Amino acid sequence: MRPQQYKVILTSDDRARLEKFGASGHAPAASLTHARILLKADQSTTGPAWTDAAIGVALEVGLSTVSRVRRRYAEQGLEAALKRAPTTRVYERALDGAQEAHLIALACQTPAEGQAKWSLRLLAEKMVEVGQAETLSYETVRRVLQKTTSSRT
Repeated sequence: MRPQQYKVILTSDDRARLEKFGASGHAPAASLTHARILLKADQSTTGPAWTDAAIGVALEVGLSTVSRVRRRYAEQGLEAALKRAPTTRVYERALDGAQEAHLIALACQTPAEGQAKWSLRLLAEKMVEVGQAETLSYETVRRVLQKTTSSRT
């Protein structure tokens, strides 16, 4: 087993804060788990200094989670270790403004022959059929229409 790469040495104030935070139960589950990880990993004179494997088993989390919390504590401090890391993923829009306008106009038209009203799936299929999109999910249609109706209220 390799030695712990990132040491967690909590001050008495940090330890008291984490214990109070964990006991409150009024925080996201991931933050509470991260607090418990830090308390178990504490290598100060009053800390239990558990290994990553022992912490993982006790708290039912993966070794990578324990290691990640240790690293964030060592590099960025207590606050960063308690919160989830912000996502760096960039979501590309499925439809641009002109395509969204076309979808809204299509939804306002009379539905396809044999249909009493437009369904999300029919709108998605029609957008592909008329060449406004290569592929389009009904969920994207729902989001666009929801955004449009919520902005009018």
